[in-house]
Amino acid sequence: MAADKSQSKQSVAVIFGVTGLVGQELAKRLVSKSNWTVYGVARRPETVPIQSCNYRFISCDLLNPSDTQQGLSSLRDVTHLFWVTWATQFPLDSPECCDQNKAMMCNALDAILPNSPSLMHFSLQTGMKHYVSLQNPLDGQRVCYYNEDCPRASAPYNFYYHLEDLLQEKLAGKVGWSVHRPGLLIGSSRRTLYNIMGCLGVYGSLCKHLELPFVFGGTRECWEEVCIDGSDAGLVAEQHIWAATSESISFTNGQAFNSINGPRFTWKEIWPALGEKFGVRVPEEMFLQDHWYSKVMAGKKEVWRAIVEKEGLVQTEVEDLANWDFLDILFRCPVKLLGTRDKVDRLGFTMQCKTLDSILNCIDCMRHEKLIP
Repeated sequence: MAADKSQSKQSVAVIFGVTGLVGQELAKRLVSKSNWTVYGVARRPETVPIQSCNYRFISCDLLNPSDTQQGLSSLRDVTHLFWVTWATQFPLDSPECCDQNKAMMCNALDAILPNSPSLMHFSLQTGMKHYVSLQNPLDGQRVCYYNEDCPRASAPYNFYYHLEDLLQEKLAGKVGWSVHRPGLLIGSSRRTLYNIMGCLGVYGSLCKHLELPFVFGGTRECWEEVCIDGSDAGLVAEQHIWAATSESISFTNGQAFNSINGPRFTWKEIWPALGEKFGVRVPEEMFLQDHWYSKVMAGKKEVWRAIVEKEGLVQTEVEDLANWDFLDILFRCPVKLLGTRDKVDRLGFTMQCKTLDSILNCIDCMRHEKLIP
């Protein structure tokens, strides 16, 4: 990998969205380095606070300008900003979602930039949805491997574009910045709306407790074909740090990078190993009619509470970890979201992960955190 330009000097990082999948991984990695001071920002307090003399948590509502000023304007000499958060109140492809997310970033930059003359890099995380429109999706039968030079989709409202344009407006020619586009994020968090591992962990636990078959419940196409790239949250965090600290790739006109594991996967390959990990029965027939998670798992809140009590788990509700509507969409999505790693590989970021390993390791992590039995 390229040389780290921050190794010999003190760096000050602010992580927006520190309680999310990638935010937590970023914080863990940066506080382990002796030359970093880290501030973690989120609206709700951390469930498991990071214990380090190099770290401080700031509770802040970025949609509130005065709250943002109060929480962030006292920070001095910030060198690196990591943006791994987004407002989830409105649908992804709505004008309201665009307005809210742009307002959040504007408020944060207005509070920090005046007091941070040493700012070196802004690292933004969006996603592979950069390449497609949910309103006018591509033909699901067509396989396209997106690289960073692919044009924006025709969707009029994609907040990813608004955030990139805002960085171009605020930072171009002054500060290096990068955009990272992961696929299906794999990590552990109780603060993430689209949390595949929370969904699978709760689903597997409920199936075992109720002695239900571990049914996939999606389409045959999503079962058998490569449809999406996995993105280990730790890998994505490492890529953020690599781009933010590698002098040879930090450009003031911005750089975009797909952030994906590398090796492809299918759910057909992964599902049996998942069933074995959860100790549940994987049936031969995976395509039961009307098996929608939002229907099959409805009304299971009391069952989950009983599991939490019996197993001595951290107190959570089903919705803290699982989003059944998301799982239904993921396993029935007609659009293939597949990217290339050519650019990051060529520039020196060679870390890769097998998605099955990422998933199994995450289950171990969730068990260690007492989130699932």
